[in-house]
Amino acid sequence: MHEFVAQDREALNDIAAWTAARLSDPSAVPAYGRAGEPGTGAEPLPALASEGIGTDAAWAWVRDAVLPTAFATDHPRYLAFVGGAPTPAAVLTDAALSAASVYGGSELEAGTVVTAERAALGWLCAFLGYPAEAHGAFVSGGSLANLSALVAARHGRRTAAGAPPGVIVMSASAHASVRAAAAIMGCEVVPAGTADGRLRAADLAPVLDAHDPDDVVAVVASAGATNTGAVDALAEIAALCAEREVWLHVDAAYGGAAMLSPCHREAFAGIERADSITIDPHKWLFTPYECAAILYRDPHRARAAHRQRAEYLEAAHEAADNPADYAVHLTRRARGLPLWASLLANGTDAYVDAVEQCLTTAGYAAKQIEASPTLELATAPQLSVVLFRRTGWGAAEYEQWSQAARRSGLGLVTPTTFGDEPVLRLCFVNPRTTATDVDLLLMSLKDDLP
Repeated sequence: MHEFVAQDREALNDIAAWTAARLSDPSAVPAYGRAGEPGTGAEPLPALASEGIGTDAAWAWVRDAVLPTAFATDHPRYLAFVGGAPTPAAVLTDAALSAASVYGGSELEAGTVVTAERAALGWLCAFLGYPAEAHGAFVSGGSLANLSALVAARHGRRTAAGAPPGVIVMSASAHASVRAAAAIMGCEVVPAGTADGRLRAADLAPVLDAHDPDDVVAVVASAGATNTGAVDALAEIAALCAEREVWLHVDAAYGGAAMLSPCHREAFAGIERADSITIDPHKWLFTPYECAAILYRDPHRARAAHRQRAEYLEAAHEAADNPADYAVHLTRRARGLPLWASLLANGTDAYVDAVEQCLTTAGYAAKQIEASPTLELATAPQLSVVLFRRTGWGAAEYEQWSQAARRSGLGLVTPTTFGDEPVLRLCFVNPRTTATDVDLLLMSLKDDLP
């Protein structure tokens, strides 16, 4: 089973050819819809049995019956949720990382892989405005990053009654993972502001006034709300949190990448004062899943909160700095290496250009919607999110169109709500999405549904 035999080499050659075709044209390979609806196949998958069918045959099933049922997030007309479009350099490094069998939790085992990850973290910290001593770790996603930040925020603190603080105040537009983290920690969540707007200090202050400061774990603000792209008034919020001595965590999982655009940086003023920041390179920084980062302005408290102790770990702890020490994890993939390799291969200017391209395409989409007699913007576009309506349609029509577009392979666009009304949402994080892609989707909304 562990020997690399001739059949495995044949499968590897085919995987290499398939990968090359896939990276050359993400919209064509695998051909979406070839095996039917997502989660189904053209025929039942083979049963797992005591005797195997071999690597080559197993790969054929993966290639022909499993992967084609997915709508790939780097398809140029995948505009639902927040997708991802990894660079070839990042994808190839990610594949090599699996083959190299690297444990990324400690320097003892990962060696210079950890150094490369640190360099990638340093780049993230620098463009977000953090000081040189800031640090963190790559984790699986924004959910784990947010949880890790809140665990660090609560570490070592007690109320007058001797209990750990139990209230998390979050922007009403904050990601659902904040509520999930609170549930894991046994905390109460108190929202501030409105789900469709920017959180301001004037909205936050009364909420903080209503609670004992010692019982507040942290304030969580959004820097690019998932649904709308809105960026909270971070400078105001940071000043208020500093005045109240409350930990400020900023969730910039999606939106933080927009800080690479010079004309968008001002919208994020104050983010550099946050105690911790979440940013996901697997969203708008062109890295394969799973790659998020949790960053700390002062990492010492985070390290104290997360470093695990046991007799069998002492050898690894002889090193001064281990990625496992900064988040809720121990065993970890070296998720930052593909980002580092892609930055090395392409240069940081290419990242600026790619982010700018996404913002340009979002602006084009907004202008086309404004010019359409049957479409209208629900609100002004924020970052690369465009929310819009189709005249005369409601939730049922949006869902019907969305399902038809997905089944046909036209694109993946899903409905959401804004101001308690159903709307369609486009999120541009793929620089390969063109004006032609936008036109194809918007033209499909021109006629009434059958």
